[in-house]
Amino acid sequence: MKPTRFLFPALSFFAAGLASLSAVTVTVRVDQPGAAINPAMWGAFFEDINFGADGGLYAELVKNRGFEFPEPLMGWSTLSPSLAKGQVTVREDGPFNSNNPHYVRLQSEGTGLFGLSNEGFRGIGLRQGEAYEFSVRARAIAGKPTLKIQLYGGDGTLLDTIELKDFSADWRKYTGTLHPKDTDPKAHLAVLIEGKGGLDLDFVSLFPARTWQNRAGGLRADMVQALADLHPGFLRFPGGCIVEGSVLARRYQWKNTLGPVEDRKLLINRWNYEFLHRPAPDYFQSFGLGFFEYFQLCEDIGAQPLPIVNCGMACQFNSNELCPLDQLGTYIQDALDLVEFANGPATSAWGAKRAAMGHPAPFNMKMLGIGNEQWGIQYIERYEMFAKALKEKYPEISLISAAGPDPADPRFKFAWEKLRALHADIIDEHSYALPNWFFDNAHRYDRYERNGPKVFMGEYAAQSVAVLSTKNKNNLECALSEAAFLTGLERNADVVRMASYAPLFAHVDAWQWTPNLLWTDNLTTLRTPNYHVQRLFAQNRGDRILPVALTEIPPGETSRLYASSTLDDATGTVILKLVNATGKPSTATVNLAGVSKVSRGTLMVMQSADLQAVNSFESPDLVAPRETPFTPSASKFEISLPANSFSVVRVGVGK
Repeated sequence: MKPTRFLFPALSFFAAGLASLSAVTVTVRVDQPGAAINPAMWGAFFEDINFGADGGLYAELVKNRGFEFPEPLMGWSTLSPSLAKGQVTVREDGPFNSNNPHYVRLQSEGTGLFGLSNEGFRGIGLRQGEAYEFSVRARAIAGKPTLKIQLYGGDGTLLDTIELKDFSADWRKYTGTLHPKDTDPKAHLAVLIEGKGGLDLDFVSLFPARTWQNRAGGLRADMVQALADLHPGFLRFPGGCIVEGSVLARRYQWKNTLGPVEDRKLLINRWNYEFLHRPAPDYFQSFGLGFFEYFQLCEDIGAQPLPIVNCGMACQFNSNELCPLDQLGTYIQDALDLVEFANGPATSAWGAKRAAMGHPAPFNMKMLGIGNEQWGIQYIERYEMFAKALKEKYPEISLISAAGPDPADPRFKFAWEKLRALHADIIDEHSYALPNWFFDNAHRYDRYERNGPKVFMGEYAAQSVAVLSTKNKNNLECALSEAAFLTGLERNADVVRMASYAPLFAHVDAWQWTPNLLWTDNLTTLRTPNYHVQRLFAQNRGDRILPVALTEIPPGETSRLYASSTLDDATGTVILKLVNATGKPSTATVNLAGVSKVSRGTLMVMQSADLQAVNSFESPDLVAPRETPFTPSASKFEISLPANSFSVVRVGVGK
């Protein structure tokens, strides 16, 4: 891309020396509002990595509930006290559901309780007094045994028990509710047969009654709440590399995630075997969280849906398997059908399937991603075929195209050249790098062409040690570098349409990648400093860009001070974001040019003396924004910029 003139004055930053940082002047041209900012600019990227879906956002507490893992009893163990005699077998004859044919047969000689225990996803998180809904598909094969359902704490304490009786000879669903007497993050579930006889069991399930919006079989409430509090303008799903699959047979196929959950076929998760240093042999996709649930989630939290479809390419870091161009029609049809599923009337073929799942109205999808992180001529050839078909039938849908995994290498430059010639709508750029890269690239988009494809910074995250290092932390330095980078995205919102940190969720006991925006254990969701940066940008977006200039009197070495500003048209509020990553406090003289009067506002500051500071489950708010009222007396005023800080200033203005 050739350089072009700056849309707004370039920022200049200078340091005053080692002992202290001199005062800085910040001029905001409120009288020169510029380009509109995409209302959906700041979003979220979800991928089923780090046990993000099963064992995470999807609230099912039983692992391998249908006995469909390659090792059918993975996650289960036999409970057989000394006096109890019985047998556990895995069978496939006469299954409850042919899509998931395995089930277990429990047979007891009636000498004591006998059965199975499920370990959950690194334990089962239970809260004292809350309700947990148990269900199982079962049929009797001999006798009239009772089924005891028990919850045990990590220390072996019995937390609650219920009984199910009177089983039919046909498959039926049986339910009950448990109320654990204690809170425990590492509980387990016992399913025990009592009395002589036998039962066939399948689809053994345990859900908290308190899910997001209290939907039966729904999503984990605290995780969705953290996502909703982010105020994402969009949600990209379902990934990531799982869209591609290591081979095409393991790619994500959205049509397989619809309908009753018991009909959805299990698929091995790519992150099950991707990293030798972080293997997860029990990581599979049940698709209880499928495309209907993703769309529903977007609607719940007010985010535009951004689904990504496979473009006929497996992951190029793995097999690089390609669907031949003359066989790409099936993949393209899947994309066309997805638009109809999301937006078509209830009378259309795929719109009817959406309506049958409980949502007659369209989801109003506006964007669709073609491929995840592909590169090379093979991708360009396939993208062109997708774009031709989709634009002919659905010209209103903006297409997201890929530019590879690196923000500047030859693959990236080749993709931009080709996609520009194809008049692509939006190009997805990715960057995982050390904090210095983000500090140094705060001006990256000042030099982009103002015409042509727009930018989606679809995956970004500062790495405290190195990409793929297991030592990476979500520390303040990384968060400040991202804040600095985001000021550059915001200042260039006429070019950069969207941005999202990645990955989103990670379980502390079952992660494959670090850092991540939100960390969870079985009961709690932890918000990182990086989360707070993204949230502050999303909650303080504004409608139009305002030009900003920063100056310091003594020239010197480049200083890590960054700024951007926007105007909220509806409220008449100037929003100024300032990053001081110098390690030295400063005073900023802010001049709101073109403003005749100011009114009440707020000041939000996130800072710490320690750049390595991180939030933890023990100290979840160690690094978090603090908000105070702020009312300047005139359009020119001073504010303090603490060392290692990110500040957001909101001031009402009248011209």
